[in-house]
Amino acid sequence: MELIIYLLIGAMAGFAAGLFGVGGGLIIVPILYIVFTQLNYDALVIMHLAVGTSLATIIVTSISSVTAHHKRGAVLWDVFRNLAPGLALGSFLGAGIADYMSGQGLQLLIGFFAIWVAYGMFFGASQPVDPNQHLPKKGMQMLAGGGIGIASAIFGIGGGSLTVPYLSRHGVVIQKAVATSAAGGLPIAIAGALGFMWFGSNTETEIPHSIGYVHIYAFIGISIMSFITAKLGAKVAHKLSPAMLKRCFACLLATVGSYFIYQGFSTFF
Repeated sequence: MELIIYLLIGAMAGFAAGLFGVGGGLIIVPILYIVFTQLNYDALVIMHLAVGTSLATIIVTSISSVTAHHKRGAVLWDVFRNLAPGLALGSFLGAGIADYMSGQGLQLLIGFFAIWVAYGMFFGASQPVDPNQHLPKKGMQMLAGGGIGIASAIFGIGGGSLTVPYLSRHGVVIQKAVATSAAGGLPIAIAGALGFMWFGSNTETEIPHSIGYVHIYAFIGISIMSFITAKLGAKVAHKLSPAMLKRCFACLLATVGSYFIYQGFSTFF
């Protein structure tokens, strides 16, 4: 039954990864939080385990998603090369920062972050891309990648929540922003997962079937299905209008954000 749950999570996360370029983490983290809670894992590490496992699965999801986007010529590889070093380094550092945070702190931070991004994406959905806007120079893109990497590791996501708005704001059409974000999820996921394995290995809490803060069974189950459904999500993304894609993306973020804010504050009452 547990494996079936992980397969279902993977199916939903993979589709979201291809559709929104978010790596699937915005779906994986909250559902894994619920599953690990029901399995009676230590409350002190449940959120960290959900985030670390999410990043590990995004490695597979990103490969599937970016392959589908690349076939449509939507990935801006020159931009990816500029962002990638910062994304990787920032993601590893973000894992270390998350290790020092409480589970409740992570929940609230992720929740408010998701709501903030959702607001900007939803109300800016109908605004056309300004052709006069251009991406900054290579060094500034690398710095932006560092910030995105740190935040993504803390939130357990593939970076789409920041990369997509960042690229859109600098004149990149939404489909290409989503595709490039999917590629950027790979260095984030690899560095972040290694970081959560490393920092999690020092915890005194016993976590079944895991390496550090990465749950092996969940990683396998989610990865299998997400690899398949990410291609479907990418196909659908290229059939939707940019405004509709942004609004769908915003609604997903708002739902997840509200859930984590509720969970975070409920621990205080």
